[in-house]
Amino acid sequence: MLEQLYAHDFFRYFEEISQIPRGSGHNEKISGYLMDFARAHGLEAWQDSAWNVVICKPASAGCEEAPGVILQGHMDMVCEKDAGVEHDFQKQGLELRLDEEAVFARGTTLGGDDGIALAYGLAILAAKDLVHPPLQLAVTTDEETGMSGAKALDTSRLCGKYYINIDSEEEGVLLAGCAGGLRVCLSRALRPVRQKGQKVALTLGGLKGGHSGSEIDKNRTNGVLLMARLLLELGQKESCWLRLLEGGNKDNAIPREAVAELVVPPQRVASLEQAFRELLSRYQQELAGFEPDLCGECSLKEAGEWTALDREEAQKVLSVLLLAPNGVQAMSGDIPGLVESSLNMGIFRMAAEEGHMKAHYSLRSSVTGYKEFMAGKLRQLAELTGMEYWEGDRYPAWAFRRDSRLREIMAQVYQEQYGVPPKIEAIHAGLECGIISHARPDLDMVSIGPDIPDIHTPRERLIIGSAIRTYEYLKNVLERLGGER
Repeated sequence: MLEQLYAHDFFRYFEEISQIPRGSGHNEKISGYLMDFARAHGLEAWQDSAWNVVICKPASAGCEEAPGVILQGHMDMVCEKDAGVEHDFQKQGLELRLDEEAVFARGTTLGGDDGIALAYGLAILAAKDLVHPPLQLAVTTDEETGMSGAKALDTSRLCGKYYINIDSEEEGVLLAGCAGGLRVCLSRALRPVRQKGQKVALTLGGLKGGHSGSEIDKNRTNGVLLMARLLLELGQKESCWLRLLEGGNKDNAIPREAVAELVVPPQRVASLEQAFRELLSRYQQELAGFEPDLCGECSLKEAGEWTALDREEAQKVLSVLLLAPNGVQAMSGDIPGLVESSLNMGIFRMAAEEGHMKAHYSLRSSVTGYKEFMAGKLRQLAELTGMEYWEGDRYPAWAFRRDSRLREIMAQVYQEQYGVPPKIEAIHAGLECGIISHARPDLDMVSIGPDIPDIHTPRERLIIGSAIRTYEYLKNVLERLGGER
């Protein structure tokens, strides 16, 4: 699909990478591909037990004395697809598509986050005519599910002074700091009952969703929380029993859809359908400015006797969802417009037949104390509602460095190439720079990337012109760093 773009070598590598299944937790094939690349090009490389890969390239002639540069990205991708799309991310490559502006995938995420880092890095390692200092390409695993690859990486084997992370999604921005994070799960055993009635399925969809770091401040509606509101308001009007409620696939993605099942007395089905239509219409009007494509459906299933929750038990489930903090919690007092702290309820599942419910949260903050405060609020809610609380992966923040020679050089090169200065920013999303900088505080770091809108959703797009300019910029930066002493 991308052959017409092969004049820019990195597009060829991007297409090859896109044919290799590489969802989080399934890194073996893409890791093997990277090692095969190193062997084919006669480059020193190593692979660790976490499937991380580091490939080394000697400096070009005349740049041997320059400080080394580490290029870094991650090999896994978020696997999301549109409703109704059949795609097995563990077995199938992506179906790439191309229009005049962008590369995208049919009905699924594109994996530009972070396939573009691999594509850039491999093209630079393969090039014969570039001027550059000693290079290492470090490619980590499972960034999207807790950054376990970066945590396992032996950073003592990273040789260099400068570290360029290629995991940002906005051209013209030099990132110089990021939030730290924590994953939390609330769970509870349920006491279901048997109820006779008509099974009714409810769906909400068409929401924008998005990355819980970069889109958390854009008023994106959480599909699960909207469904919880709908169920609460339905229950105030109609007699029904909750059987199922679920939505979301990744705790760091804002749920775009949610589904629920109710058991309804046959004589109340018609009025429930009417109430659903009225509530959906109200939500569509309320959210028109932010979620213009919100849609929903109420469909009748078979009648019978079903496992469901009584009103009291269902109320406890909905209370946890609706009372837990979610979204932006605090804005930065130092950087205008930057979110300091947030929570995202990204995965929820309650199935009465299973007798259990779980809610998964992603917490982010550039202030460690406030991150712990948010976790404490969830812990307090768990105690009050009889739920179990447990914590998953943590990762540290990447602190802003006031004096950065790398950032200074990259800003100069950007000004020369584009004719305007770049933006110097921090990001609310987590980056592996936090983990690496914590282990190697001597490294001077900057994060860059081309325009990749709507990452973590099937609308993800890699903007072609931006990708080309950013690659040329990266090569120009490496050439300038080759002259450093």
